[in-house]
Amino acid sequence: MDYTGEIRLAVDIGGTFTDAALEVSEHQYTAKTLTTHNAPERGILTVFQQTLEAASLTPQDVSLIIYGTTLATNLLIERKGSPAALLTTEGFRDSIEIRNESRYDQYDLSIDLPKPLVPRALRFPVSERMNAHGNILLPLDEKGIESLVPTLMSEEVQSIAVGYLHSYANGAHEQRTREILLANLPNVEITLSSEVSPELREYERISTACANAYVLPLMSRHLRNLEKVLKEADFQCPLFLMLSGGGITTMETAIRYPIRLVESGPSGGAIFASHIARELRLSDVVSYDMGGTTAKICMIDDFEPQTARTFEVARVYRFMKGSGIPLRIPVIEMVEIGAGGGSLAHIDTMGRIAVGPHSSGSDPGPACYGLGGNKPAVTDADVVLGRIDPNNFAGGTMLLNRDNAVQALKREVGDPLNLNDTLSALGVSEMVDENMANAARMHAIESGKEIEARTLIAFGGAAPLHAVRMAEKLKIDRVVIPPGAGVGSAIGFLRAPVAYEVIRSRYQRLSSIDTSGVNTVLEEMRKEAFAVVESGAGGKPLVETRTAYMRYVGQGHEVGVEIPVRVTDKMLGEDAAQKLMEGFEREYHRLYERSIPNLDVEVLTWVLLVSTERDLLYKPSEEPEVYEPQVMGKRVLMDTETGQFITAKVYDRTILKPGAQMQGPAVLLEKDTATVVSVRFQATVHSFGYIILTRREEE
Repeated sequence: MDYTGEIRLAVDIGGTFTDAALEVSEHQYTAKTLTTHNAPERGILTVFQQTLEAASLTPQDVSLIIYGTTLATNLLIERKGSPAALLTTEGFRDSIEIRNESRYDQYDLSIDLPKPLVPRALRFPVSERMNAHGNILLPLDEKGIESLVPTLMSEEVQSIAVGYLHSYANGAHEQRTREILLANLPNVEITLSSEVSPELREYERISTACANAYVLPLMSRHLRNLEKVLKEADFQCPLFLMLSGGGITTMETAIRYPIRLVESGPSGGAIFASHIARELRLSDVVSYDMGGTTAKICMIDDFEPQTARTFEVARVYRFMKGSGIPLRIPVIEMVEIGAGGGSLAHIDTMGRIAVGPHSSGSDPGPACYGLGGNKPAVTDADVVLGRIDPNNFAGGTMLLNRDNAVQALKREVGDPLNLNDTLSALGVSEMVDENMANAARMHAIESGKEIEARTLIAFGGAAPLHAVRMAEKLKIDRVVIPPGAGVGSAIGFLRAPVAYEVIRSRYQRLSSIDTSGVNTVLEEMRKEAFAVVESGAGGKPLVETRTAYMRYVGQGHEVGVEIPVRVTDKMLGEDAAQKLMEGFEREYHRLYERSIPNLDVEVLTWVLLVSTERDLLYKPSEEPEVYEPQVMGKRVLMDTETGQFITAKVYDRTILKPGAQMQGPAVLLEKDTATVVSVRFQATVHSFGYIILTRREEE
């Protein structure tokens, strides 16, 4: 087949499946395989081969590869990173263990806080001191650093984090420390807190540096090996990495700061949902991404996902804010819970059905996979409830064993609670759906938003199976299931801009702002960001956004305000203080419906984002003529409202044309997933190929 234009290939490694999406001209090809945890590159080559064969292409034809993964996250959660050390200012050796003294549960007397990634024996104090303005109070003890080398060698440290007090204001001591260490330990990876997170707040900054150092050796080895494997497979195109903040970046940047990849897979899903929202002109959306291991929920307003500058990973009390390791990196803000197709069901200490957070993963997988798993997972419940056809799973590439699913549910759920096979499966399904719905409610409340009036965009291998039930629980009336829903995050990578964000903490009061000094800092940030983005932009127009994080003097938290710039020279003008004050008061009033008169405002952090220009994507659509499509068969399906099995019509999504309308109960099959339509909903195929599920009017 003859194609014109760029040929782009994306791959997402999840805890259970590895997904790929290939896009060329107006054609899209997708593939899915079980993740090969012992050698992730093997799974990548498998899905690449499948997509290329489907498109009748060769590796040499591919123009660009985009890769996203949760491997860095898993290293932190499972504590399987490399031995790392920390060099920090004398007297502050225990700051990452003391944390910020906040408690996520102030009434729990036996509270369990996460252990630091670097044990105390590998945290070394260094004589040096900077003040908050970056002035040297105590010179760096270079001989003291050299004296640590024998200890670092004997401890077989593979990576070192360097985090000195106030290094965000002046990183000279950290940079000199790196020079000394590399001269004596050339094979050890070095992370500087002044580079990975050059911001105020010592605990978060050093915690981020330690996390980067902890995952850097293994992640850099994996990325280098992937690059080598792809070249050996005859791929000759550049490889880009998906960032947690929603952009893509170069291999060099990813290897240097692998901590920025921790949420790269889920962020691709949020980008995918925002693309759909823009195409359909849906301004209030909640994205719902349910894969094999986790479910991710993100609020999308005015076609853009919510973003944040802090993130927690490896929470001790899972999903409770404050119980994990804080990372100060740009990230798309979402809630992530252990509720995927592979999430395991069990009976808790109070005799209730519980699902997750533990997952069967790809090996051994749910009991129905027949790969040795004997614990019931959500997928097993879906098989018993009729949502999944055991003979037509993953496009028929995997045959599932229903008897294994029944036996696992009976052993772990049915017998302890004296429930039959059907009720055991229904209990597991209802529990996981309620967990996800509750997480969505809480996320909306924490964001100060309502969820009922939003449109639910569902994707991921398991989401279309559960989307309607989620909508029923959340009182949402409209659900969108896009084409390629089973590999949504991988498709999202293809929609992401090339982007890079630079952050600097430089304290300024608006009453005495040093405009010239701020412009110097912003220009340095601009050069750094453009150097990263231009190499992968491919000549596309670039967009620059600057933000100042500001607060009233005496407050503890900041508000982000876009910095006004003159288009001609990108510099702050003489009226910068006035414009910044106006912008701050406008944003502060929007958030809190008040302002504080006669109080000075201070700027703590400056953020500069450079990205390729994003297409508007919106194009008018015609209303297709409604018709009733051909039924390919029937299936017995559980109605979750009544607990009774009913007969559902089965349709082949791949042959449905725009305008096709189907009344529930129904199941719409496609290669990577299936959409379940309950009795209370109807499905219509949009002119763009999206399935729009709407609640039927009460009769």
